[in-house]
Amino acid sequence: MKKQPLLILLICFVFGIISQEYLIFSKLTVFVLLIFSGIVLLSILIKASFSQKIKYYILELFFFSIGIFVHFFNSEQPKIPSLDSKENIVFQLSKKLNSNEKNRRYIVEILAIPSQKTKDFSPVKTVLSIPKNQELLDFEHFYDAEVYIHQPENITNDFQFDYKKYLSRQNIYLQAYLSNDILKTQKSEVAFSDQIREKLLEILNKINQSPLSPKIQEFLKGIILSDRTEMDPETVKDFNQTGLVHLLAISGSHMVIIFWITLFIFNQIIPVKLRKLSIVLSLLLIWAFAVFIDYGSSVMRSCLMISCYYIMMLLQRKPDLLHSLALSAFILLIVDSQQLFEVGFQLSYVAVLGIWWLANPIKKLFRKPRFKTEKFIYEITAMTFAAQIATLPLAIFYFHQFSLVSIFANLLIIPLSEVIIVSSLVMVIAIAFGMKYLLIYQIFDSFILSVLKLIHWFSGFETLMSKNISLNLLELSALFLVIYFLKFLIRDVFNLKHLLSLSFCILMFFGLRIGFNAYNYEKKEVLVHSFYKDKIISVKDKDQLVFWLKDNKNEEKIKDFVINPYLVSRRVSDYQINYYSEDAEAFVYEGNIYELK
Repeated sequence: MKKQPLLILLICFVFGIISQEYLIFSKLTVFVLLIFSGIVLLSILIKASFSQKIKYYILELFFFSIGIFVHFFNSEQPKIPSLDSKENIVFQLSKKLNSNEKNRRYIVEILAIPSQKTKDFSPVKTVLSIPKNQELLDFEHFYDAEVYIHQPENITNDFQFDYKKYLSRQNIYLQAYLSNDILKTQKSEVAFSDQIREKLLEILNKINQSPLSPKIQEFLKGIILSDRTEMDPETVKDFNQTGLVHLLAISGSHMVIIFWITLFIFNQIIPVKLRKLSIVLSLLLIWAFAVFIDYGSSVMRSCLMISCYYIMMLLQRKPDLLHSLALSAFILLIVDSQQLFEVGFQLSYVAVLGIWWLANPIKKLFRKPRFKTEKFIYEITAMTFAAQIATLPLAIFYFHQFSLVSIFANLLIIPLSEVIIVSSLVMVIAIAFGMKYLLIYQIFDSFILSVLKLIHWFSGFETLMSKNISLNLLELSALFLVIYFLKFLIRDVFNLKHLLSLSFCILMFFGLRIGFNAYNYEKKEVLVHSFYKDKIISVKDKDQLVFWLKDNKNEEKIKDFVINPYLVSRRVSDYQINYYSEDAEAFVYEGNIYELK
């Protein structure tokens, strides 16, 4: 507690959030616990020997109750009006989302529903899908349209992705589809935040009209302006399979590089006596950039971490990475405790912890560098390995896949990332100011296209890709224990105590894995799955698994959204697909009759 008080209090705060998420305490319980922990906290002021001995535990209890309190209020849902399946709505654009094959998707804010006669109607966020032949939405208009609208469906099986819960964490509670024309009205007064968003849309349109090839345009919009809404699926797949998806959209590493560039420029301009001014101006610039690209979650996380770290320097205190990490996490979670359950949030902080825990021991495995370039390569390599090792269990837990090629791809591409990010940033600024030098466009286009071809080549090693990997929370915890003890073994390879500790954790992981595999092997079950209007039946008998489908029209999508999640959940690798006729009322499999209606 004395060495890392902020980190320990953050852990208590996080446990409070998790407790409220899964135990769901009532309002009375939340307030009673908060008041009790507050009163007990005041007892620290009494200089009794007993209260001084347990003061750290009292403080931890207080932050635990604060976590429960914050998440209780962040989890409150607004009253959703009862709606017909088809409604006329008045709305405004809130955010662009990734498009699919047929539709553009947006988050919109419903401002009014004429059929609702309630006077105190509260705006509701909605995911709206619009055919691609419709006009693009912007932030300067109000819109009026007739839409098909509904609440997201509840999941029926434990292995399904809970899309309704995912949307509710972003305060989105409805889905809508627009098929007809839209009426629009110019806003009489555009809010400052909407003016910034509209300016961002203008720059995105300028990139679309630039001489760059379409694939490079989409890459540029993603890597700097955090807009992957129109990126082609092949590029996304390549980055996913090579473990380089963190480079595809602006993230922590991007913001660090942008901060260092601005700090370097200001240090060349501003006298040495005013070096603190360089830090302040650089921090202001990255925050202005964060505001401009609409407060992306990953950008906000990195801006807060950088700010906390350098504010310590400005206050002439020794910078501490863990203090900066804990303080930034506190701020983010107090504002929105739902961020704790975002994959990006977890991966970001685990990566930073991994670099703090493993980078120096890994660096010491290399020989002493003779040149600055050699030192830079060693540092980048150590940080890349540390971040990959730390985030690997979490990545497998959420994405259920791992490719050995990602290790080599990251080692090769990460050192290039500074050049890629800097050149992309310069290109976006040049396009925004209307640069017309065709040669510069051609050079940048050729450079990025070469990088994308290299990444595509790496993604071609599909034999090195393992998919549908099952991992539960207990196995995940065992793997994190392995990573914890790995540091001590790297520092002293011949230490028998560290070797035994690591070996025990590895054996515990495999023991858990064998146990869970055996438990799932013995399962026998028949489940009914729904995919839009399609009904899919799965019949599992130990290691035999059969899926019954009506036809093969949506087979690939059914594999992605139904079959593969079920395989991961039940730890099965082999299966077969059978088909039943459209007018069938039942089917027979191994002597058993299964009703379809």
